[in-house]
Amino acid sequence: MSAQRMTLEPRKLSGLSGLAGAGRSLRLAAGLITLAIPLSGCGTGALWDKFTAKDDTFNEEPADKLYNEGLYLMNQRKDNKAASKKFEEVDRQHPYSDWARKSLLMSAYSFYNQGDYDSCIGAATRYVTLHPGSADAAYAQYLIAASHYDQIPDISRDQGRTEKAIAALEEVIRKYPTSEYATSAKAKLEGARDQLAGKELDVGRYYLDKRDFTPAINRFKTVVTRYQTTRHVEEALFRLTEAYMAIGIVGEAQTAAAVLGHNFPDSRWYKDAYNLVKSGGLEPNENKGSYISRAFKKMGLGSLMNTDRG
Repeated sequence: MSAQRMTLEPRKLSGLSGLAGAGRSLRLAAGLITLAIPLSGCGTGALWDKFTAKDDTFNEEPADKLYNEGLYLMNQRKDNKAASKKFEEVDRQHPYSDWARKSLLMSAYSFYNQGDYDSCIGAATRYVTLHPGSADAAYAQYLIAASHYDQIPDISRDQGRTEKAIAALEEVIRKYPTSEYATSAKAKLEGARDQLAGKELDVGRYYLDKRDFTPAINRFKTVVTRYQTTRHVEEALFRLTEAYMAIGIVGEAQTAAAVLGHNFPDSRWYKDAYNLVKSGGLEPNENKGSYISRAFKKMGLGSLMNTDRG
């Protein structure tokens, strides 16, 4: 008997389970019929589209194909925005491939061509960080510097971008002195330094016009001691002559005029400085202990000497 009960119980449970399952199946079928009615009435509706839509969120393509499509878009179609998306897709789909390395650099370049400098800096910085020993690391560093350089504002505005450009350009020259980009970086560096000198001179003139001589002198002094190779140094030396004569420090005024005459004898600023010193009954005369004299000696701009030119 016990054996019979053991064989009956499972059947009994099975039967109950089957009935319950049949009931659930009927209810499910009814629900599907109800659902099918509105679907059949709007087969092209949003809900129908959701059920029948093809899942194409990720469709991997060969890395070289994506890369070459990016080059085509950039070089032939001149569509740098679309090109950068192709290069980014290489990095997304094939992150550890050599194509991804190449695409990261090309992405930075395409951003630069678009004028999207911040994105260029981001991509190029990532390249230098991930591939510092690559043959193209110098170019990536140069792209960073060029992106900052191209955003240098006029001298009436804050020169934070100019400072960043100078730092990045100096990095190119320091890290890759023999690369082809170092030559271009040096030329841009002079332009950036000239910009900062122009800013200092502009602010100095503002103070000078207000007869606020101490801050004016400090600005002109910065040009003379830090930016001797820029085109603004001639005027800065004249302005120092002017400011020092105004406050009666004639020794520095004479030195500024002498240094100006020795290094830039044909400058119109020297003629003005000479006449200004002469109007006070003095001659241009260099004090070799002056910061003005030392600054020019440090730059190797000649052995300064007393100057008396009219």
